[in-house]
Amino acid sequence: MKVGVPTEIKSDEYRVAMTPAGVRELTDAGHEVVVQSDAGEGSAISNADYEAQGAKILPDADAVFGEAEMIVKVKEPQAAEVARLRPEHLLFTYLHLAPDPDLTHGLMKSGATCIAYETVEDRNGRLPLLAPMSEVAGKLATQSGAFMLEKPLGGRGALLGGVPGVAAAKVMVIGGGVVGTNAAIISIGMQGETYVYDRNIDRLRQLEIELDGRASTCFASTLEIEQRLPEVDLVIGAVLVHGAKAPHVITREQLGLMKKGAVLVDVSIDQGGCFETSHATTHSDPTYEVDGVIHYCVANMPGAVPITSTYALTNATMPFVLNLANKGVHSAVEDDPGLALGVNVAAGAITYRPVAEALGEQGVSVAEALSQVPSR
Repeated sequence: MKVGVPTEIKSDEYRVAMTPAGVRELTDAGHEVVVQSDAGEGSAISNADYEAQGAKILPDADAVFGEAEMIVKVKEPQAAEVARLRPEHLLFTYLHLAPDPDLTHGLMKSGATCIAYETVEDRNGRLPLLAPMSEVAGKLATQSGAFMLEKPLGGRGALLGGVPGVAAAKVMVIGGGVVGTNAAIISIGMQGETYVYDRNIDRLRQLEIELDGRASTCFASTLEIEQRLPEVDLVIGAVLVHGAKAPHVITREQLGLMKKGAVLVDVSIDQGGCFETSHATTHSDPTYEVDGVIHYCVANMPGAVPITSTYALTNATMPFVLNLANKGVHSAVEDDPGLALGVNVAAGAITYRPVAEALGEQGVSVAEALSQVPSR
């Protein structure tokens, strides 16, 4: 199979979907890899690094999409990339379709088979391709939130860890999954007074052990959150429902309970955001203010640390890329039910139920859709 790696064109995105190690794995298995010129530059990977492992460098995205059968990316395709997709393409990337009807309809119209990293599951129902970026985003969330608390950035002017004689800032983490756990770890490390909220009591018990009792674990009832909001300086939203729109855990009305200059960091923004007042921002313009509360809602947070993120992501995705290239999408999906859950769009139809429900569309089964896709 011929695998294509285009340059990411989302605003302030510096990651790349394949490292030279990935190229080597594919070429050793008898596949061809084409990489857009300078696609790895933002991650400190040169064209020569790719060529040394057998990749062919192409001048632009048109050439990559024109030659490749499988397109491997990091972020959801932008409008210009959707326009390049053809029915014979297999697209493998983050998609986050539930809050984005325009992208969903564009992919349906393309006829391409589109597999989303974020809905692929392992045998235990975990999300192996989302986890590495969740780890990065969780750590960045606290780091970025602490920075935005500084007065010149619009925040209250509080130091997260305090100093002797001055109390530490209070940090509320809503969601005890991978993002929330990593956010809490960094908050504890920065000596913030940390509270982690979740609705799963068993998960809260696990967090007590994982965090060695250094954070308070709280059941995430509406009342409990409201009672804590007047105290906290930084809130990190880390709520995830597999493949679906994120629920709102803080409303516009509840912002009135918070201190002026407090900071909200919405790590769920790719799935529509978990604060009612959230909308996506960029690294170039990361924050805005609503009712005196600073909102940080960057939609590709891990893109700020591309050297770490690129390698963390590709370590996880590479076995799946190789499997798809070796077997083709039909056999790979048939052999791996968790990979089948990653198929979100195929043959012009939505094949992932939470996306269909979020958009009010009629979905079809993966098997039914793939029966319309020629084997290759």
